[in-house]
Amino acid sequence: MIFGASIYRAIAQTTGALTASKGCADSWAQEVTLLRSRFLTVLLITVIVSGLQASASPVAVRYKEGLIHGFLVLSTLDGVAIAAGDMTQVARGDQVTTQVAFHFKDGSQQVETTVFSQRGNFRLISYHLVQKGPSFENASDLSVKCATGQVTVRYTDDDGKEKVADEHMTLPPDLGNGLVPKLLMNIPEGTSSVEIPIVVASPKPRLVKLVVNAQAPESFSLAGFSREARHYVIKIDLGGVAGVVAPMLGKQPPDSQIWILGGAAPVFLKSESQSYREGPVWRIELVSPVWPEASPADSKK
Repeated sequence: MIFGASIYRAIAQTTGALTASKGCADSWAQEVTLLRSRFLTVLLITVIVSGLQASASPVAVRYKEGLIHGFLVLSTLDGVAIAAGDMTQVARGDQVTTQVAFHFKDGSQQVETTVFSQRGNFRLISYHLVQKGPSFENASDLSVKCATGQVTVRYTDDDGKEKVADEHMTLPPDLGNGLVPKLLMNIPEGTSSVEIPIVVASPKPRLVKLVVNAQAPESFSLAGFSREARHYVIKIDLGGVAGVVAPMLGKQPPDSQIWILGGAAPVFLKSESQSYREGPVWRIELVSPVWPEASPADSKK
């Protein structure tokens, strides 16, 4: 999802390309000076914009979470199912533990465990995401402990070597890892935009921001009866110079989407998002059990 030093490599490569394309030292110097001027302008704009952005704050609990066991399917955008999943949730007092586990047809696994408090506001306590198997380009294990700010990423590099990035980070109180659907179910209807900070592995841990924008409601049906879903588009703000330069270099992560049923008891319906850096966009939807059809003889019995 994210790149770091490649920004500076790209700037250096661009500088080199411009330099090589000129026929004399004076032209080279002019082009390099122009590039530096543009880069400083971008940097200044970034600082100004970041200063104007409103800071996010914890989302108030409007609907308390409880015991849940739901069934999910993960598929390509073409509708090909590649994994089946379970979403389980247990609440003990104001502390809730949610786990979403997908088992892929090729043997891959993705398990996301989120522990949070729902005392007044949603507050993340810990987060753990494990991705491994052929469906993922590199195995990854991201662990976040909010009380200490300790973030650990275990991953395999492109050569298959296991590496560990262990960092102490200053984490915001409204960190949203594993909580995005719940936060969107609890924001007041009519909210046009909300910002949610999350920690991502790129592969080293990095704090980025999700900018969630409400779209026009979308219709769907249940057993032939029409319903209406709240639709949100989620953009990833890399922050700093990276956030400005990434789109220029074609490195901006694709937008994610999520659909929520509102009302007195809001519920997640489906999402479309990228599960890992530079990976495909996959769809997650609720699914119901399918029973084998009974033979006529069994029906009579």
